[in-house]
Amino acid sequence: MKIIKCLFASAFILFSPLLLAEETTDNLTSAYISDDLFIYMHAGPGNNYRILGSINAGEEVKLTGRTENDYTQILDSKNRETWVENRYINTTPGVRNEVKRLKAQLASNIENNDGLSSQLTQAHNEIERLNIETKNFELKVNQINQELENTKLKIKNQDTELKKEWFFNGAIVLVIGLLLGLIIPKISGRKKSSMDNWG
Repeated sequence: MKIIKCLFASAFILFSPLLLAEETTDNLTSAYISDDLFIYMHAGPGNNYRILGSINAGEEVKLTGRTENDYTQILDSKNRETWVENRYINTTPGVRNEVKRLKAQLASNIENNDGLSSQLTQAHNEIERLNIETKNFELKVNQINQELENTKLKIKNQDTELKKEWFFNGAIVLVIGLLLGLIIPKISGRKKSSMDNWG
């Protein structure tokens, strides 16, 4: 009879993880294995239960909520229900998980920095291009202003030349008028005296 009871208990212990694994895992709490190299998982809450395997440090597990004899029942990544000592259970990620997370974050930051550096380089190139265009535009504006000044100077010189020409033309007309004013009376006086002589 004892043998049958022992066989029944052994069968229950062996197959209970498989039966319990089919239950829902929605209400399970996440936890992490502490940073030892690895620990053994047992079929029950104690060292006297059969070892079902080992679990690596930092691995995420699910807590079923059952504790007994300083052991906690967990559901590992392969969906096996086993027991491990309470001291190896942490509710926060271990150093290895944190290092992995920080490495991933660092890689992401480096990738983001590379993207930002590329954008910054493009922005610098665009600024240089705009500066060159601005300088060319300023040169064209200066050239146009110089041409405008030259045109104004030419117009002023032409105006001065025109005034001089009008002045000289006026002076010539005046001189001619004066000469005519002096010569015509003398000529008409001579004609008058010659006509008198003929009479």
